[in-house]
Amino acid sequence: MSYTETIGSRTYRFADLKTLMAKASPQRSGDQLAGVAAASEEERVAAKMALAQVPLRTFLNEALIPYESDEVTRLVIDDHSPQAFAEISHLTVGDFRNWLLSTTTDADALTRITAGLTPEMVAAVSKLMRNQDLIAAARKRPVITRFRNTVGLPGHMSVRLQPNHPTDDVKGIAASMLDGLMYGCGDAMIGINPASDNLAAITKLLLMIDDFRQRYQVPTQSCVLTHVTNTIAAIEKGAPVDLVFQSIAGTEKANAGFGISLALLQEAYEAGLSLKRGTVGNNLMYFETGQGSALSADAHFGVDQQTCEVRAYAVARKFNPFLVNTVVGFIGPEYLYDGKQITRAGLEDHFCGKLLGVPMGCDICYTNHAEADQDDMDNLLTLLGVAGINFIMGIPGADDVMLNYQSTSFHDALYVRDVLGLRRAPEFEEWLESMQITDARGALLSASTQQPLLEGARDWMGIA
Repeated sequence: MSYTETIGSRTYRFADLKTLMAKASPQRSGDQLAGVAAASEEERVAAKMALAQVPLRTFLNEALIPYESDEVTRLVIDDHSPQAFAEISHLTVGDFRNWLLSTTTDADALTRITAGLTPEMVAAVSKLMRNQDLIAAARKRPVITRFRNTVGLPGHMSVRLQPNHPTDDVKGIAASMLDGLMYGCGDAMIGINPASDNLAAITKLLLMIDDFRQRYQVPTQSCVLTHVTNTIAAIEKGAPVDLVFQSIAGTEKANAGFGISLALLQEAYEAGLSLKRGTVGNNLMYFETGQGSALSADAHFGVDQQTCEVRAYAVARKFNPFLVNTVVGFIGPEYLYDGKQITRAGLEDHFCGKLLGVPMGCDICYTNHAEADQDDMDNLLTLLGVAGINFIMGIPGADDVMLNYQSTSFHDALYVRDVLGLRRAPEFEEWLESMQITDARGALLSASTQQPLLEGARDWMGIA
């Protein structure tokens, strides 16, 4: 089905829904690289106007990537709930935007329709929204998950403590881990990107974190971000695996490039569940995504990068994840050129994920060859804090020495919690107070008060 829109004396024609969606997208370098972006701002406006008139039902009848050739499309269509969709089935994309922003649409309403939404519907409405619209609507939709603590409660924001090391040196990782805990970070998880996929090295890191966690009774969860097949092997060998990690994308071909399928993710999910390590819940999958991943694998099929990204959230939703992390600026300026594009993408990803019922966090980040700096990250951090982000990254000095990119620091988490009054996961906050790291309000205590734990941990880790 084709679409048209007239502006003045000029009529714009869009061959199909896939083309219309791409042309309506805010400007970004990845869509330009793929050759699917609007040729002018006027064409972009025309596409938005035409998209606003498309009935939501259309997305159930016109697949952007064919059902027969893509298992993500099959997942989306087969899992769609007509009952949940009924409440909004009469709306166009433009009407849906107005419904989302209405003062009468609350968290209960957004929860009711979640199973009736497809990624393409959600991506479409986001293309019609200003940044403030994305923030206002996402803020209405908390997504709460539980493993050893509770993440995603309204008025709370958690931090993934990311103590990476370029050689996987256990003492170096332990030192960064301890540093982050002393700043009150780590309630989302303690998550290490290993420099090696060696199973023995991965197991060594898992054992170190678990030993520390049990010794000090820390109510958090650990993860070593290796390929899911390595995690399954580690589970089979009796390693203390909490969260099961995998990078995912929005098409079957892109996921194949990661060496995964829906069936393999199901196997990993069941393996994690079999360990029964959660104490307050059993959400245990940790997924990472990023706009541009499908294009970089030549697996986007002419679909714009943001819509491909949102399709990845349908994959995540299938496995009841504890955390989902859009690593927004990590892939590089070929896909998100500058701070403005990174900011917009971060807000889109958070809004779309939350609308689909996914516990969204964001690695607020950029690579050193992007036209961005730490001020851009401060801006996005603040906006996402207002929007109700579930978690962010906590990295020593905001500079990951293993992955070589810039993110957010332990201090950045203190800043956004202070200015927005955000608390940590309640179980973790109680532990911090009991260990004399923070007071009852969540504020850090002095270094002298923290000294007993610090010295004991140093002795245990063998750190001078």
